[in-house]
Amino acid sequence: MTVQNLNLAQSRVIDPILTTVVQGYVLPGNIGMGLFPRVPVQTSGGQILEFGKEAFRLYNTRRAPGTAYKRITFGYLGKPFALENHGIEVLVPREQLRDASIVPGIDVASRAINLNMRVSELQLEYQQASIARNAANYASTNKVTLSGTSQWSDYANSDPISDVNDAKEAIRQQTGIYPNVFEISATVFRQLKEHPRLLDKIKYTQKGVLTSDLLASVFEVDTVLIGKAIATDDTNVSTDLWGKDAILAYVPPEPSTNEEPSFGYTYAMEGNPLVELPYWENATKAWVYGVGYERVAVLSGISSGFLIQNAVA
Repeated sequence: MTVQNLNLAQSRVIDPILTTVVQGYVLPGNIGMGLFPRVPVQTSGGQILEFGKEAFRLYNTRRAPGTAYKRITFGYLGKPFALENHGIEVLVPREQLRDASIVPGIDVASRAINLNMRVSELQLEYQQASIARNAANYASTNKVTLSGTSQWSDYANSDPISDVNDAKEAIRQQTGIYPNVFEISATVFRQLKEHPRLLDKIKYTQKGVLTSDLLASVFEVDTVLIGKAIATDDTNVSTDLWGKDAILAYVPPEPSTNEEPSFGYTYAMEGNPLVELPYWENATKAWVYGVGYERVAVLSGISSGFLIQNAVA
């Protein structure tokens, strides 16, 4: 059976299989979900469940017998959100199918869907990075811009450990918890790997080379995320999505719902991304494979984040 002869009943068999594949798809080098973990929603819009300081406020919980308990509210409904509809189709010309058929083991449908997901996941990474790196989203207490000798690329004068500790303390003062995630771009990581103050911290380790795990130990966070994603525009100009910035944040290790305080979330329609039924387009003599993805990245607890802009020159 050739792909050209695929009938509707047979395509229904492929569709749920491919949908299962794409829902677990992760593009190597993307780290946005580490700051904006995915949570499923069942409606296309609603209110962002934001988090204040209710859990950290000192309440008088003492009560007289027979009197009502004091009440507090967990979280509060903040700005509205609306899921964005994203989708793209990949054309697989008949000529490519004929050529592929002579090479055993090539799964054309999966290759088309994987290309689709690479494009989709890069766009999501761009959205997440743009939100996280936007200084306007942070209060003055939760951001700093480094310049000159304070930038971590100035090995003689800068002190990344002190800068990160200050940022961690700023978050603790507002939320009562320390951040557990430290996001840095690949450009920042390249400079930190050679920083004398950091190398001095690991000089007695067996590796002697700064890895992301060792950086997590030095900065006393659970996870160091290194953003490696590059986007290329129509003129072939490449952009580092995570720039030269660094971000500290608290993100629940294994969020099951959006009811846990977090720097941010990626709201996604339950069951998405969803592989559409492939169809034959006679005008192009090609099969068309599409993937739909309803989702949006949002900030939910910006007090639990700290932005360090221009960490390196």
